[in-house]
Amino acid sequence: MFWASVDDPRPPSASEIRARRLRGMLFAAPWLSPLIGTFAAIQRGQVPQPWLAALGLVAFIALYLYVVVKAFGRRAADPTAMDQAVLFLTTGLAVALMLRYSTSPGWWGLTLYLTAAGAALYRPPKAFYWIGGVIALQVAIGVMNQHTPQDIAETAFSTLLGGAVVLLMRQMVQLIRVLRDTRDELARTAVERERLRFARDLHDLLGHSLSLIVVKAAVARRMAATDPQRAAQEATEIEQIGRTALTEVRQVVTGYRTLTFGDEVRKAEASLKDAGIDTVVRVTDRELPSNLDDVFGWVVREAVTNVIRHSGASSCVIALSGTKEWVLEIRDDGKGGPPSTGNGLRGLTERMAEVGGTLSVMTDDGYTLRAAAR
Repeated sequence: MFWASVDDPRPPSASEIRARRLRGMLFAAPWLSPLIGTFAAIQRGQVPQPWLAALGLVAFIALYLYVVVKAFGRRAADPTAMDQAVLFLTTGLAVALMLRYSTSPGWWGLTLYLTAAGAALYRPPKAFYWIGGVIALQVAIGVMNQHTPQDIAETAFSTLLGGAVVLLMRQMVQLIRVLRDTRDELARTAVERERLRFARDLHDLLGHSLSLIVVKAAVARRMAATDPQRAAQEATEIEQIGRTALTEVRQVVTGYRTLTFGDEVRKAEASLKDAGIDTVVRVTDRELPSNLDDVFGWVVREAVTNVIRHSGASSCVIALSGTKEWVLEIRDDGKGGPPSTGNGLRGLTERMAEVGGTLSVMTDDGYTLRAAAR
């Protein structure tokens, strides 16, 4: 139901409660303007026992404001026993005043404030029952005091309309509050997603680049004494890799970093060759969907990084097939690593989940990283 769909998703803070109570006071105060005429009649002595009438009316207004303000500011969804007790006390006082002064102008309309207070305090369907009960009470008092059917009908309609307005206003306030909280939650989620994206991209990019730098630095060190020219070439490539990594980090920061599967496969072949690992690439001629091109590029990059750093492999196969679903496998004959740990595999699993795919690791014969998506 609409009424049940706008509950606050979180309890309000103390400052929020104070702000809500202030709004409740600002909401309730204008409704009291019709009672100005009633006070004027008391001041002119047009009612019996005017001091008693004034005291009763002031007490009624105080109780009415208490109920409405508390209703706007309470923490819980349902009213407390104290709030309900005050509402019933207000009702009893209103009935006593209407029975005593019903023939004077303004007093019979106190039921309007009862419906407003009940509609502010209760949620549907209790609010509906309360409004109906107050209207029935009003009609009964009108009949007892021999008001005309037209007066009874007009006053009952005004009471019903007042209760409906309060219900709609209260529901609108709650809906705005929920929408605001939802907006804040979406903003927090967006920030968290961006933080995770940045951390994941930074790990995947730097992990790959730093692994290549380590491999090439080791080659340069070994070749420094026996083959200075080869060592210088490796040092030049290390510089190029470092510059590329710096550019990629800048792209990650600005959010414009993209990979393509074809480029990553070509880079993977070169990296594996430099690491002394035999490489076989078997890729279908079909073009990858755009939503998988980037993701599969990340899978190749991370998988090859793991092959170079951890596996101790001598050969690696990169295979991509696409029939009913797209399947990418990177297999090596090394020992691999723990299949369920590491930020790299966790990040790849998240990337595959975003495109409705899966990532799995098999260690029966060597080490295989398998990514599948439709």
